[in-house]
Amino acid sequence: MSLSISELLQSRSNDKFTLHEQHLNNQMVRVLNTIGYNRNYKKAVGQYLYDDKNQEYLDCLSGFGVFAVGRNHPTVINALQETLTLELPNLVQMDVSLLSGIFAEKILQTTPDNLERMFFCNSGTEAVEAAIKFARYTTKREKILHCEHSYHGLTLGALALNGEEVFREGFGPLLPGCSSVPFNDLERLEAALANKDVAAFFIEPIQGKGVNLPDDNYLKEAQRLCHQYGTLFVADEIQTGVGRTGKFWAIDHWDVEPDMILMAKALSGGFIPVGGVAMTQKIMDAVFNRMDRAVVHGSTFSKNNMAMAAGIATLQVIEDEKLIENTAVIGEDIITSLAAMTHKYEFLKEVRGKGLMIAIEFGAPKSLSLKTAWMMLEAANKGLFCQMVTIPLFKEHHLLSQVAGHGMNVVKLLPPLNLTEKDRNWVINSFDQVIADCHEIPGSIWDLGKNLASHAIKNKKTK
Repeated sequence: MSLSISELLQSRSNDKFTLHEQHLNNQMVRVLNTIGYNRNYKKAVGQYLYDDKNQEYLDCLSGFGVFAVGRNHPTVINALQETLTLELPNLVQMDVSLLSGIFAEKILQTTPDNLERMFFCNSGTEAVEAAIKFARYTTKREKILHCEHSYHGLTLGALALNGEEVFREGFGPLLPGCSSVPFNDLERLEAALANKDVAAFFIEPIQGKGVNLPDDNYLKEAQRLCHQYGTLFVADEIQTGVGRTGKFWAIDHWDVEPDMILMAKALSGGFIPVGGVAMTQKIMDAVFNRMDRAVVHGSTFSKNNMAMAAGIATLQVIEDEKLIENTAVIGEDIITSLAAMTHKYEFLKEVRGKGLMIAIEFGAPKSLSLKTAWMMLEAANKGLFCQMVTIPLFKEHHLLSQVAGHGMNVVKLLPPLNLTEKDRNWVINSFDQVIADCHEIPGSIWDLGKNLASHAIKNKKTK
């Protein structure tokens, strides 16, 4: 009996949510139903999603940044199809693969000159886990430092570097020796490093939860302090890298040379899980220092031919289509246009970001009627105002976005890097209309706000 995935999808097309309720995370289905995101998507092309009514949606999340070149890019598909038909020897464990060598060569051409070696794995959190091990072995120190409000993954080691308690609660005890310092605070960083017992300082050049940008001199000085006290400086570029911020790496905005760069997400065009660690020769030589240690750390599927081919093709697309240049121009235009609205909308506090990593932050207004409504939502659940923004953005303007983090009044945009002028206008006009509607009290958007507040209060009572 032959298997047809197309026929299987067609025959079970109405079972998606039922299957998840029965066999997977049914709470996710409840979330989608509650906020009205329960769509049956049938097709995805580039930056657009299409549901079973053929309604077009602009995806401003891109799978949390995975689909930087857009969904189903034909160049990457062709590379994968060709790789499948070549009958290549794959994952021959007592061997090394040509494709992984080519991919490593291409990635290292984009990194600072001090990074000469690559380690491949399957995901961002695996890259973090590898870097923790590499840092400890290289420095012979145990302590790992990270920033408050950071996000470095959800496996147990990476979770110890996660600055949000909502992800950590109930999963302890976590990896010992890990502690945090405030982001953008050089004095506190130096105090934490001064005992010369910290193996590595892990930092997102731009924090993903909230899209918090560093001061102009912060990363450069943080690197200097790390080197002064014998600590490895590790840039977590899992979300910010591969063109996201209008440079290939976010560190390029501040001329930083870390000892390791962590990468994943956009690295393979979203088709095949892949992660990596770019590192100095010194770190590679320290960890893999003898022949009997050649396999002291690895990952079974890490250098599989499909992932490597997808990665090579993705880098080619980014170069050929000048997506980094496009990201810098379109992103700056969106940020500038939305920021200009702060003067006419009391709720709109700040718009910030680099490239197509954008935060739209809201805050308490001055007008009494607006302030009263704001406080009603905040009392029910901090950050609820942003849900009141993202839901009509999706349902009325067909723009997919998300709150930037737990308890934040920040909406985050992380769209594909191939946005057009049409998409730019779509984003700006959608936010303009929704934010304007938020200033109309009473109004339909505040009816939604009351319903959200009611749900939030009920959930608090059932805990």
